[in-house]
Amino acid sequence: MRIDIITVLPELLKSPFEASILKRAIEADLVEVHFHNLRDYTTDNYKTIDDYQFGGGAGMVMMIEPIDKCISKLKSERDYDEVIYMTPDGETLNQGIANHLSLKENIIILCGHYKGVDQRVRDQFITREISIGDYVLSGGELGAAVLCDAIIRLIPGVLGNETSALTDSFQDNLLAPPIYTRPRDYKGWKVPELLFSGNFPEIEKWREEQAYKRTKERRPDLLDE
Repeated sequence: MRIDIITVLPELLKSPFEASILKRAIEADLVEVHFHNLRDYTTDNYKTIDDYQFGGGAGMVMMIEPIDKCISKLKSERDYDEVIYMTPDGETLNQGIANHLSLKENIIILCGHYKGVDQRVRDQFITREISIGDYVLSGGELGAAVLCDAIIRLIPGVLGNETSALTDSFQDNLLAPPIYTRPRDYKGWKVPELLFSGNFPEIEKWREEQAYKRTKERRPDLLDE
């Protein structure tokens, strides 16, 4: 998989990809992540990427020309499955979206800033708009990092255990069940005895029941889906 991220703040984005699972995935050639500074596609001496909005109003708007030049250059080099715009009014990121995008080969992610991008960018270039929640950030970079993490960890070979991601919360619309590790008894707080029984069908049944119970208590909306 290749992910190209278009941003005005590449330095803000790079650190998550220089540590932990994302770094290992890149070093293992399981994914390529490239950052493109939008100011490199401007034509004036000030490297301007925003301007006042037509019709008046507070806040600046990202201009269409630099974005067009950047996306067009990338598209001239390869085909892309999705061109994603990170925006608060996009569809809310969930596990299903992450699962779907992890199967793609080439993705462009555009990070918004200010009041957002010229609407013509969204009309002409964007194939999908994604939000990470009902709140507004200073820019799309942190949202792009979250999206990339959610996608990359699902790529085969990235996690040490291939089945780990399949038991995460939100797979099958359920939250993950309780999990335990050593010590077996800590300050009198004990691990359920069933987990030491070796009866794996019963353990799996218990985990399914606990996952359903936790989901019903904390996120009943997931069960409605």
